Amino acid sequence: MSDAGPVSPCMNVCVLDAERVCIGCHRTLDEIARWGRMSAAEQWMVVARLERLALAGAAEPGLGAVAGAR
Repeated sequence: MSDAGPVSPCMNVCVLDAERVCIGCHRTLDEIARWGRMSAAEQWMVVARLERLALAGAAEPGLGAVAGAR
C-alpha cells in the first residue's frame, strides 16, 4: 500500500441494488459517502475488499457482482 490513497473505484454507473451496494463499483452506500473523508489506509482496505470480491466472482460462475463481470 502507498501513503497516497487509491483512485476512486467509481465506474460512473451509480445505481444501488436492494442491499444499497453500487452495481458499478460494488461499494456500499456508506463507503461511497465517506470515500473523500476516509484515510488512505481505509480507502486501500475498500479497494482490497473489492479485489477479493472480483477474484471470488471470477472463481464462482454466476456471481457476477464484480467489477468487469457485467
